[in-house]
Amino acid sequence: MDAAILSGLIILVLLVVLLVLGVPIAIALGISSICAILPVLDTQAAVITGAQRIFSGISVFSLLAIPFFILAGNIMNKGGIAIRLINLAKVVTGRTPGALAQTNVVANMMFGSISGSGTAAASAMGSIIGPIEEKEGYDRDFSAAVNVASAPTGLLIPPSNVMITYSLVSGGTSVAALFMAGYIPGILWGLACMIVVFFMARKRGYRSKTRFSKKEALQIILQAIPCLLLIVIVIGGIIFGIFTATEGSVVAVVYSLILSLFFYKSIKFRDLPKIFRESAEMTGIIVFLIGVSSIMSWVMAFTRIPEIISNAMLAFSSNKYVLLILINMILLIVGTFMDMTPACLIFTPIFLPVCKYLGMSDIQFGIMLIYNLCIGTITPPVGTTLFVGVKVGGVKIESIIRPLLVYFAAIFAVLLLVTYIPQISLWLPGLLGYI
Repeated sequence: MDAAILSGLIILVLLVVLLVLGVPIAIALGISSICAILPVLDTQAAVITGAQRIFSGISVFSLLAIPFFILAGNIMNKGGIAIRLINLAKVVTGRTPGALAQTNVVANMMFGSISGSGTAAASAMGSIIGPIEEKEGYDRDFSAAVNVASAPTGLLIPPSNVMITYSLVSGGTSVAALFMAGYIPGILWGLACMIVVFFMARKRGYRSKTRFSKKEALQIILQAIPCLLLIVIVIGGIIFGIFTATEGSVVAVVYSLILSLFFYKSIKFRDLPKIFRESAEMTGIIVFLIGVSSIMSWVMAFTRIPEIISNAMLAFSSNKYVLLILINMILLIVGTFMDMTPACLIFTPIFLPVCKYLGMSDIQFGIMLIYNLCIGTITPPVGTTLFVGVKVGGVKIESIIRPLLVYFAAIFAVLLLVTYIPQISLWLPGLLGYI
């Protein structure tokens, strides 16, 4: 048997076995990748090659954006931002049917984009809005389902760490272009949830009892503007070429520190060491994953696994629509068992060549990939955002699956639009001159 083919079989079989045994994904990637090199290199050379690939994989300037965006998100999470965004969302949703649930969706979109975390959005918004909804007669399962379904929108609306990871593994796709491409799909996801809420709330008779005077609404808007300015400053700076995405992440940290320490005064200097430590821990996990996946990327390129899979898929069907549906189905299944970062690192080099052959832009594919993996965060058995939403909502998973199905139908409909209508992802980057 050809050594390259043998290496490919080793990495695939061993990775699956290790994951089934419960080995952490980063360790499983490293072990399977090193073992896959052994048929063509001796043990010492395999270990040295693996170490070299790890260091070369993380020695990329653009990766500096990840720890800084994580730090900015953690500062904002603890900086009293949530309640201000919730009040702003109440003003936006007004007295529409299910206004509190609509508020949850809008607040998740805003807070998720600022924090860069679907789980943070589900935790912050669910713990604050949930009790208010219950007091106004909303069913707990209904409220928890709304919170869970809308929480991942912030992973598509920039800034987003997974987009930076995709940019690296896809061979240098523009981070700024990806940021711009995520806006419309993320907003469409949120709007789809709001449409479902509208009809379900009207059927159940959920109506808001809160009214704001013009003076109160203006005061709420003014209080929330400094929070929203983070997005305007960071994304605006990137768009107009004032700084790169990496430099923008540092700006986000400085701005969030000033806002939380001196403007809102919601955190103290003594809180910073804990925030820094938590951010460092999260960064270490992600960067280690990226480094280890670099070994796997090298092995896959050597063994021609992406080429073999591409040829097999194209032999199965030459129909663009069939192949894209197949890719979406695989990514949806993968997303239910694997976190976003490792899934992005593993499956980008496999499916990107196929989609490019079908005429899909690497930007559109990136958004389609991330959209699929976002769905995985709210799907059992490894849906982290789902578990957080269930916990803060005080409900059981089995009790919200049924109300979630309607939201899944709406979210899948938007996924099909993202898959088959390129301009949903490409219009905004094209308008701004990125493509």
